[in-house]
Formats: sequence, C-alpha cells, structure tokens
Amino acid sequence: MSDDTIHTDCVIVGAGPCGVFAVFELGLLDIKCHLIDILDRPGGQCAELYPQKPIYDIPGYPEISGQELTDRLIEQASPFGPQYHYNQMVTEVIKHGDNDFEVKTDSGKTFKCKIVVIAAGGGSFVPKKPPIPGIEEYEGTSVFYSVRDMEQFRDRDILIVGGGDSALDWCRNLQPLAKSMTILHRRPEFRGAPEGVKKIRELIDAGKMEFIIGQVTSMRGENGQLTGVTAKTKDGDVDIACNTMLPFFGLTMKVGPVANWGIELEDNLIPVDTEKFETSIPGIFAIGDINYYPGKLKLILSGFHEAALMAQQAFRYINPDARLMFQYTTSSTKLQKKLGVK
Repeated sequence: MSDDTIHTDCVIVGAGPCGVFAVFELGLLDIKCHLIDILDRPGGQCAELYPQKPIYDIPGYPEISGQELTDRLIEQASPFGPQYHYNQMVTEVIKHGDNDFEVKTDSGKTFKCKIVVIAAGGGSFVPKKPPIPGIEEYEGTSVFYSVRDMEQFRDRDILIVGGGDSALDWCRNLQPLAKSMTILHRRPEFRGAPEGVKKIRELIDAGKMEFIIGQVTSMRGENGQLTGVTAKTKDGDVDIACNTMLPFFGLTMKVGPVANWGIELEDNLIPVDTEKFETSIPGIFAIGDINYYPGKLKLILSGFHEAALMAQQAFRYINPDARLMFQYTTSSTKLQKKLGVK
C-alpha cells in the first residue's frame, strides 16, 4: 500500500443527486465521505444531460432545474466536508476483511475505507450517435449531444434530430433563442409526452419552426464548422442549412467495471434489500437508479429515501460498539450544531 493512500470512512461511487445526498445522511452520523465521479462536475445526469431542464417531482420544489438541484445538494452536504474526485473511474473495489475495503481509480488513486456506496446511476451513460459519416469532426463545435448552456445556442441555425421527449423539450426551450429552428424526425408522429407534442405542433403551425420527416445522410462544413446537412425523405434528398445540430437518439448505459467487483448483478442492475440497501457483499451498498428491488421506482426522491436507510446500517458497521440514536434535525441541537445552524 502506497503512502499516499487516502483514508476515509466511506467512498461513494458517483456524485449525482443520490450520492451527494448520501453525504448529508452519513454526515449526520459523523461518517466522513470521499466521492468519485467519471464526470468533471457533480450532479450526474442532472448536470450532464439537462442542467437547465425543469424537474417537477422534487418534494418542496414545484419546479427546479437539474443544475439548481445539484447546487442546493452540494450546499446541504458542505458542513460535512466531503472530498470530490472528478474525471476518474473506479476500476477496482477489493474487500480485505470486515469493514476493510480498498478502492482504486484509473487515475492511480487508492482509497482505504470501511464502507462503499455505489450511487452510479445506471452506470456510465453514453449518447447514441447517429450513423452519419464524419460526424466526429463536428462534435463539440457544431454537433452537441446535450445542452449545458442555452446561451451558447443564441442566434444559431439549429437542427434538432429526434422525436422523443429530449428532442421536443429542447426544441421548445431553444426556439426563442435560435435564429432558426428545424426538427427532423424519421416519422410523422413524435414519441414524446402528449403535452410536449402539442406545444411543438403549435410552434410548427405558427411558422416558428420547421418540421421535416426524414433522416440525415451526410453533413457538410469545414474545420468542424457545420454549414448544412442532407436528409433523405420520401420525396428525395433535401438540403437543410444549419450551423448547429443536436441529435437526441437516447443514451446507452454501460455498467463498466462494476461488473468485475464480485457483486451480484441482475440485468445490469444491483439487487439490494429494502432494509439496508446492501448488495450481495456486506459493507457495499447501492442506492439510486443502479439498484433493483421489487417495486423499485427510478426517481430521485426514491434514491434519497434509500440513502437515509443505508446510512443507518453504515453507522453500525463503522461504529459496531456504539448505540445508534435516531434524531430529528428539527429538534436535535446536536445535529443543528453539525449543520451550523445553532
């Protein structure tokens, strides 16, 4: 073991909403955490795929963006001093004994901890790329698979490709900013939620955006700057002038190295119990979208509940001789002091 090994109570794999909220629940029990994420920022899917898209089912927030939710969770966890490690992937989790784990990343970091919490969403999400020759040349300059900053697309001639919720949502959100907006889908019918489809149809009927039925077959431009595409339609090839293309073909989930950690898997998910949300390996927990149990709902609020129950068992592993006293943050002066509100 090298001298620069990081020692902590808990390593959380994934810094999405469930992973960050787990810091709060564990922190209330004096459990220190380090979080490791493959992305370059916290927030998981919320920050990577829809940072400015509204979320409507977070308790207490009729509407909140993915980025704002992430920011508030980070603020809530901050009293407990979590350490974040970005742009790296956990490659190995080795159990040496009870409450004795070694976690290694592809950047060469090694952690020694007493428990491990997997909060990796569905694993690593990779956008499905359309099979268009040469599309890689334009990625990051003219072709984007997510929207991180809406202002980046102001006064652009935008082509959105796809017919699902993501495609429709971003058509609606970016249309007021765009110089021109076109949506291209291979069928006349969209696959999104009825309300979203209705709003897009209204924009099309009002002449505020164009709808073309077809598929992109080629792209043109220079030095990564797109000037247009050719689409195959039932009436033949059509040229579409655009300098920005957003393909929304969905995401591919890659479980990645989790499959090699010796944990029982079921259809690329991690089965857990509903008392502790523990995996088949004692001391390794799984919360959020990556776990499975009868009745599982893939909702952020479900992951928050799972984090709270997980923390209770984590305390018992880390402090086997201590009595676990359940306390409410509203009435416990001890907890309020930890949170810095007393």
